[in-house]
Amino acid sequence: MTSEASISDVGDYLKSLQDRLCSTLAHIDSGTARFHEDAWTQPNGQGRTRILRDGQVFEQAGVNFSHVHGSALPAAASARHPELAGHPFEAMGVSLVVHPDNPFVPTSHMNVRFFYARTPGQPTWWFGGGFDLTPYYGDTDDARHWHRTAASAVASFGADLYPRFKKACDEYFYLKHRQEQRGIGGLFFDDFSEGGFDNAFGLMRSVGDHYLPAYQPIVEKHKADPFTPEQKAFQLYRRGRYVEFNLVYDRGTLFGLQSGGRTESILMSLPPQVAWHYGWQAPTGSAEESLVRDFLQPRDWLVAPADSKTPGGE
Repeated sequence: MTSEASISDVGDYLKSLQDRLCSTLAHIDSGTARFHEDAWTQPNGQGRTRILRDGQVFEQAGVNFSHVHGSALPAAASARHPELAGHPFEAMGVSLVVHPDNPFVPTSHMNVRFFYARTPGQPTWWFGGGFDLTPYYGDTDDARHWHRTAASAVASFGADLYPRFKKACDEYFYLKHRQEQRGIGGLFFDDFSEGGFDNAFGLMRSVGDHYLPAYQPIVEKHKADPFTPEQKAFQLYRRGRYVEFNLVYDRGTLFGLQSGGRTESILMSLPPQVAWHYGWQAPTGSAEESLVRDFLQPRDWLVAPADSKTPGGE
């Protein structure tokens, strides 16, 4: 059973994780870029929203910590857990979305979270989270590094977890109306309480701690790549898919809005610039065509391919 002390431990870790993420991302950007913080309090909770805008590397990076509570579970959560409807709850987490300026640097997302419901008898609790990568120009070496790090994050907690969480990520970050993946996946888990509180909390910490080792080398590799106005335009077009997913399917967005969360913090995942083009088609044989054909498909990225580059992908 969890206690008030263990809930406090989760909050302490999440706030420390937010501090480390912001410090490292600001350093990657230029060393002079800074996150602006909005520390907010509402009747249903509190949090710290941190945003870096118009950096040398990141067009926008948002890292949000929130701790909310309520007397009854929102519909986005009770639809999946009807047995918890009407019970008081607490939810806390760190959510990060990074939108780089350079189209050869992928967008990335990471979230780790804890849920606790005061149900009669034994309280109900679980951890969730994961991280996923959304490239605009595919690079197989990057994809392999990302997934190797994801596998390392969960390896010590069970040999079955990486394939399980990878499959869940591929299934979750899927745009049904487009019939395509949002990105190349990574890890996604929810309702995780296996092995007891200490084990589940340890898993969540490991996922949070592996995000920077997964993402930072990819950013450093590509942040100075030259790019054309046409490649930038393609990035903005593909960002439209990101917006569509977050506003139509993302359970975290729905939970935040339905639970009365802070709207600015919930929607910090949206990119500052985005574009839609009716009926656009990638030129045959182009890197833009390769993105959807070769990368935005569920794949075993731990298998070494014969050729690790795609046309135009640097």
